[in-house]
Amino acid sequence: MRFPSQVLADAVTTDATRPALTFYDDTPDARGERIEISRRVLRTWVSKAANALQEGLDVQPGSVVLVDLPSPHWRLAYWALAVWSVGATLTLDVHEGADVLVTTEPDSELAEDCDEVVAVALPALSRDFGTELRSGVMDEAAELSSYADDFTPWDEVDPDDVALVHGGERLSYGELLDGLPPVPAAGRALLTTTDRGLLVRQVLQVLAADGSAVLVRGPVPPADDSRMAAEGVTHRCSRLLGDTA
Repeated sequence: MRFPSQVLADAVTTDATRPALTFYDDTPDARGERIEISRRVLRTWVSKAANALQEGLDVQPGSVVLVDLPSPHWRLAYWALAVWSVGATLTLDVHEGADVLVTTEPDSELAEDCDEVVAVALPALSRDFGTELRSGVMDEAAELSSYADDFTPWDEVDPDDVALVHGGERLSYGELLDGLPPVPAAGRALLTTTDRGLLVRQVLQVLAADGSAVLVRGPVPPADDSRMAAEGVTHRCSRLLGDTA
């Protein structure tokens, strides 16, 4: 098996400039936003976030990081890959105890129960969170850039370590890609699921297949959508595990 960090490293080695993620935000408050990041740039985001977790927040294998970000979203994707790069457990279940919370709502009751909180502003060009944060909360937009562009984990990960907790189920690192419908090799896959656990696994799956992902937040684009045709979409991933695309 390949760990998620190796999947991303292999993708960069194969073609660093190829798009890894293209994101469209078609929700009412952000209609028309389009972001494209290459494999090299995705690795940089993942490395910075992983360094922030490891060096700044003392995350290590065995630590639990709750990522409370919307799906589908490019920020959810790189934070998931960052947690897995460190070798920690990514949880998407809000009732799970967590060592660190990554969230767009740092003033929520959920955030009050976590010792370490990372506040995430969703817009791509944000330079800070936009509101005053309580002491000890990391402002991702303002602070993440200070971390290194390369990441080296301090500890090794075991394939049997828990990688993902979602919907009450636990998946090990060796099980992350089990049970997913296949995707074409080197294809361009459209991902629209609001299921965060499925989304992060689909992103990993597409990268493992040497492909790239188009994420659309909001209404699902119709089959004849001109933007998806221009993006070269070759495959639509299922919105729910077990569905056919």
